[in-house]
Amino acid sequence: MKIGAENKKEFIAMIVLVVIAIPSSIYLIKALSGGPSATPAQASSASAPAAQKKPGLLSARNLDPTLRLDRLTASQKVQYEGGKRNIFRMEEPPPPPPVKIVAPVVTGPITPPPPPPPPPITVKFYGFSSRPGEPKKVFLADGDDIFVAKEGDVINRKYKVVQIMNSAVVIEDLLNNNKQQIPLSAPTG
Repeated sequence: MKIGAENKKEFIAMIVLVVIAIPSSIYLIKALSGGPSATPAQASSASAPAAQKKPGLLSARNLDPTLRLDRLTASQKVQYEGGKRNIFRMEEPPPPPPVKIVAPVVTGPITPPPPPPPPPITVKFYGFSSRPGEPKKVFLADGDDIFVAKEGDVINRKYKVVQIMNSAVVIEDLLNNNKQQIPLSAPTG
């Protein structure tokens, strides 16, 4: 039977190359496909007896498979004090929009606001004089101006004396149509 190779040395060299090429091509295919390679598995199995001889390293013989409840309880009591971020997500969802408080809608007729109160009358009542046979006269002051008036007189072109009493005088504001009773005030220094 003829193999096609007349030279036995060439035939043996070809067999050796095929034996080396097959495992190396398998290794290359597995490395490129991302799968585990045969060489690290062989190396780990070859170094396993050496690793068992080193003290302090774990092996299948000296592992304790019992469940240690005391260690489990201690680890369950640990509180996570990190941020409130979810560590299993790359991005956080946006926070919910703030709740807008809607004012209740009044269905009744809207009344206009009441008019502002009229400004106070700034006139001060300092006293009065009464002579027999003459009408009563009052002494009024508005700032630095002093007025002497009787009932019905208009002072400072905006106030009218309506009524004169012993302890007060009634003044009407002609611009705002407002009446006020002004009490007798004590003279100042």
